[in-house]
Amino acid sequence: MTKILIADDHNLVRQALSQMLQTELDMTVVGEAANAEEAVARSKLLEPDVVLMDIHMPRGTEGIEATKRITEHSPSIKVIMLTMERQDEYLFESIKAGAKGYLLKNADSEELLQAIRAVAAGEATLPPTIARKVLEEFHRLSERESQDKPYEHLTERERDILNLVGQGATNREIAQSLDIAEKTVRNRLSVIFDKLHINNRTQAALFAVREGLSPKASGSEN
Repeated sequence: MTKILIADDHNLVRQALSQMLQTELDMTVVGEAANAEEAVARSKLLEPDVVLMDIHMPRGTEGIEATKRITEHSPSIKVIMLTMERQDEYLFESIKAGAKGYLLKNADSEELLQAIRAVAAGEATLPPTIARKVLEEFHRLSERESQDKPYEHLTERERDILNLVGQGATNREIAQSLDIAEKTVRNRLSVIFDKLHINNRTQAALFAVREGLSPKASGSEN
């Protein structure tokens, strides 16, 4: 029996999902959460097998931070992100946070049930269109890297920022980690994008992952 926790700030959404899932013989809803903090607390208390996590709860993308905290504390819990938007940045940050699935809210019930069963069985699941986008980003990045070594042109501080982007950190988290202003992070990211010949944060994160960057102590400002 797969135990499920539903985390969404809309009461009607939680009720609808709960009613649907309770009709499945191999699933049971063990609890609900209306915000990110509740999702983290109830995951620790209830130890569900799967958490259905809304990305956008009361304070923006809090679902991603909750996912990171849940998977760090309880790696056995599988998180499926639910979203209304097809934004690359949220997709990659969700994966970096430890989500095993990423599903658009307009998916039909069968897609959701298949996703739950897949992640409960230890698989990762992405809709074909989203999986294809991830592969395309890796392919595009690989092609660019075969022609140039733009990473060598980054300063030590820019490499620190890129490393943190690769770990799924937000601009605010990067600023706090490196003890610099959030505006400085945004400005440096623009420079990094230009040096790496990329267009957005997702491509930067993919670049960092492909380079195998690892956490390091931040250096002096360059």
